[in-house]
Amino acid sequence: MADALSVIPASVLRNLSDKLYEKRKNAALEVEGIVKQLASSGDHEKISAVINLLTTEFTYSPQANHRKGGLIGLAAATVGLTSEAAQHLEQIVPPVLNSFSDQDSRVRYYACEALYNIAKVVRGDFIIFFNQIFDALCKLSADSDANVQSAAHLLDRLVKDIVTESDQFSIEEFIPLLRERMNVLNPYVRQFLVGWITVLDSVPDIDMLGFLPDFLDGLFNMLSDSSHEIRQQADSALSEFLQEIKNSPSVDYGRMAEILVQRAASPDEFTRLTAITWINEFVKLGGDQLVPYYADILGAILPCISDKEEKIRVVARETNEELRAIKADPAEAFDVGAILSIARRQLLSEWEATRIEALHWISTLLNRHRAEVLCFLNDIFDTLLKALSDSSDEVVLLVLDIHACIAQDPLHFRQLVVFLVHNFRVDHSLLERRGALIIRRLCVLLDAERVYRELSTILEGEADLDFACIMVQALNLILLTSAELSELRELLKKSLVNAAGKDLFVSLYASWCHSPMAIISLCLLAQTYQHASAVIQSLVEEDINVKFLVQLDKLVRLLETPIFAYLRLQLLEPGRYIWLLKLLYGLLMLLPQQSAAFKILQTRLKTVPSYSFNGDQLKRTSSGNPYTQILHHSGSQITEDGDISQDNGNLQNGINFALRLQQFEQMQQQHRLLAKSQAQLRNSSSSLSKEGQKALTRRPPTSDTSRPPSRSSRKGPGQLQL
Repeated sequence: MADALSVIPASVLRNLSDKLYEKRKNAALEVEGIVKQLASSGDHEKISAVINLLTTEFTYSPQANHRKGGLIGLAAATVGLTSEAAQHLEQIVPPVLNSFSDQDSRVRYYACEALYNIAKVVRGDFIIFFNQIFDALCKLSADSDANVQSAAHLLDRLVKDIVTESDQFSIEEFIPLLRERMNVLNPYVRQFLVGWITVLDSVPDIDMLGFLPDFLDGLFNMLSDSSHEIRQQADSALSEFLQEIKNSPSVDYGRMAEILVQRAASPDEFTRLTAITWINEFVKLGGDQLVPYYADILGAILPCISDKEEKIRVVARETNEELRAIKADPAEAFDVGAILSIARRQLLSEWEATRIEALHWISTLLNRHRAEVLCFLNDIFDTLLKALSDSSDEVVLLVLDIHACIAQDPLHFRQLVVFLVHNFRVDHSLLERRGALIIRRLCVLLDAERVYRELSTILEGEADLDFACIMVQALNLILLTSAELSELRELLKKSLVNAAGKDLFVSLYASWCHSPMAIISLCLLAQTYQHASAVIQSLVEEDINVKFLVQLDKLVRLLETPIFAYLRLQLLEPGRYIWLLKLLYGLLMLLPQQSAAFKILQTRLKTVPSYSFNGDQLKRTSSGNPYTQILHHSGSQITEDGDISQDNGNLQNGINFALRLQQFEQMQQQHRLLAKSQAQLRNSSSSLSKEGQKALTRRPPTSDTSRPPSRSSRKGPGQLQL
């Protein structure tokens, strides 16, 4: 201290702390001259003493003017040292950096000015303090004083120039500092950081691309900034890095893929678009490096396929197709289970397009890696089954395609059909809305006969008789009307002459017994008219209810469709198809005369030629009503229409019709008992309800109102008071 005081005049020290800037400036020039003389004589001890005096007595002084003088004095001393300043930087720079956090904005301003002048002198030697200077500048970029910000920007530009020309800059030491600050929200700091990233990336000797995963998330975070300028700067930096990735032979795709996947789910539209664009490029460029990340990438793509922004949807679809086109091998870290897990989760998405693409992925995996997919079947099977209730027809059809692929295994086929029946049982509206679509599609994919046989087997033992009746009626309507089941209908038409047709008829008959009209329809298809007539004769009063008449109305209308053209043509030969006529007249007798169905069927029967039923010759009947002649022939030994012969014990092509009729009657008896118990339950509930209302509205007796009723006069539970 004494050495410094002996070197610097007291007047200079006094002026260095003066409140007037000009006096401080002149004093600093004198300090510069003094230091320059000491440097030329090589007296570095006195130079150190001068610097120490400026630091302790001025820059750390409680007086603001002293601190200002100390800062300008340190800068002047550095200028005086010129090329020898490097050896004194350890003394000079720390007190200046400390002043960046001074409470007085003018002190902070002079600190920027001082460091600027110091940096101009020492240039590259300045790099050893880079991290501390960067940290200080980062804070000053958001300073509350505009003058300080302006000074900091000037200093920042100079530091960037020094760094770009220096070969001593360590990017490895700088990156942790950058990473810490990337999530700062202050817009000035964000501009400052993006500026540094852009500058460093422009230096050929600095490999910023190699460290991109360390600050990529921060850059993406800036894309949603409220400032358009910051968003633009961040986007520009990201675009430059993406171009470098395309041109680089070695890129760490994995770490960045994790970041992009998260950012693809950002609530900010621009961030999502940028992230999905990057993912698109990564899928094209990444190759084997991305295989372990396929599931995560798919998890990001699928929701974006249903994004509200069209640009995002387009890029997401393109990326999805690119990813699905890559034929990765499970032996090469391709995780089939992880992909299936993502697809299963996305099947629960509220967006139809996402659910559809998830199903396409499951289908693709089944085709390419069937064995691996079946290993994870327990994880996805329930979700696939529930998807059959989806609100979208396209989704349901795709799910059915997948189920059909899985159901090549008999066990899974049985599971599928059982679950379908279960779903229809618990949700009758599903049967009404989607039943025909599901059944028809399964018949196309899995063979109609196989599907109908399995359904019949399940429904034969169905405990819920009401549901069984509804389900059978639905299946019967599909059988009668669907183009997909035309071969099945043709097979049933041969039930009396073909073993396969007979076997199918018997198989369906067991469950069709739940519905009289379904049995009659089945017999019409199989051309077992005599048996159908017997079924009609077996019906009792309870069977002919509103539901029955509604089904009968549907059947009569179906008789006029092309499906039953063969039947109408058979009416041209009334003598040969006597049981068909008896059957149709039987149906007519069950219909109310004022109903539309009655008039339709009556009109059709009036067109039947009234020929004699004698096979030797044709003659007109006097009454014009062949039904009288049907009754005349009722004693003949007739098996089925088209074959009048001797009695064969109710057997036709191996079908025991007597046993079938017994089977039908037993099933209908169960339905009658159920209907009776339900009616009794309803009546009981109704009676209790009415009695309760009467008890509430009954007035007290007019006499002996003051006397309470005796205990013996009170009625017990269930006893009615008269």
